[in-house]
Amino acid sequence: MLRSPAFPRQPLLCGYYGEHNLGDDALLQALLAQLPLGCDPCITAADQALVHQRFGVRSCDRRSLKAVLQALAQSDGLVFGGGSLLQDSTSLRSLLYYGALITAARLQRKPVLLWGQGLGPLRRRRSRALVRLLLPLVSAASWRDAASAELACALGRPRQPADGWGCDPVWSLEPQHWRGLNGPIVLCWRPTALLHSHQWELLLKALDEVAASSAREVLWLPFHQGQDVELFSQLCERGLVPQRLQARSRQLQATTPEQAMAVFSGAGLVLAMRLHALILGALSGAPVAALSYDPKVAAAAAALPCEQLELAALPDQASVISCAWQACLDQPLPAARIAAQRHSALVHQQLLNPQHS
Repeated sequence: MLRSPAFPRQPLLCGYYGEHNLGDDALLQALLAQLPLGCDPCITAADQALVHQRFGVRSCDRRSLKAVLQALAQSDGLVFGGGSLLQDSTSLRSLLYYGALITAARLQRKPVLLWGQGLGPLRRRRSRALVRLLLPLVSAASWRDAASAELACALGRPRQPADGWGCDPVWSLEPQHWRGLNGPIVLCWRPTALLHSHQWELLLKALDEVAASSAREVLWLPFHQGQDVELFSQLCERGLVPQRLQARSRQLQATTPEQAMAVFSGAGLVLAMRLHALILGALSGAPVAALSYDPKVAAAAAALPCEQLELAALPDQASVISCAWQACLDQPLPAARIAAQRHSALVHQQLLNPQHS
């Protein structure tokens, strides 16, 4: 295992950073907090000015393979920092990009660490073949869930003392005190191909029933500025949002995970499609319920456990959904569940800085 004295002093931290996504910002915040003292990292970022302003670190243009390879040449190690980078659901090109970085690092005899990574989905046979070749090049890995660890083994990575799995690294951020009794319902919803007009109508009718019966304000909090910010207005334009619900709704903006947690800590219920909205909501002490569009969200909800709906298999009646959400109002998760998630996430800190875990 790469112990702290051997950990790269100037690592290249590779992730989906600077994309105006609060979840990835939270991952970067957790990763930087866990680096050994004396590290001078370089971050792959889309909005480099934002990353520098917020975190005060060096960066390179993540959308330019040339720029990232130049930064790698000036670094002494490569760290994949959270998320699911080795997957082909985004595109095969994305997987090839990250595969090129791993290969380049090993050709330069530099260590490669996978920190808090999800593995997959890998839908193509050639994707699985490529990852089977890449995994032996990895020096050490911590996986964010059991399914990723099992898939790594199935693809031929032998179990190593350095490897482990635990909950998502964002669980390492500081928890907050809940102050949301009788507070608003906060939504962190996203566009998804799993929901057509009928399914959106079911969810919005259920939300309208819960908000009206409990006299709650509804706050729409976009988690990804590039994808989520227009969702509420688009649903309204399509005539899918009941008038009563529109009157109770307003949209907020949060630019940092701390701002989002401040909103969550005052919520009577957080309804999260986004994985890290679910985690930050629970860390804020708020009652949470998940709407799962992806196995990673379902796994996180099951680990808590908390109420969840599979978007691919929604109930046919809005009343079934509204009853489930009504039961969650003002009912935060027991502190012991949050503590268990935080303890499980320590494995990621052990990968980077074992003497402080």
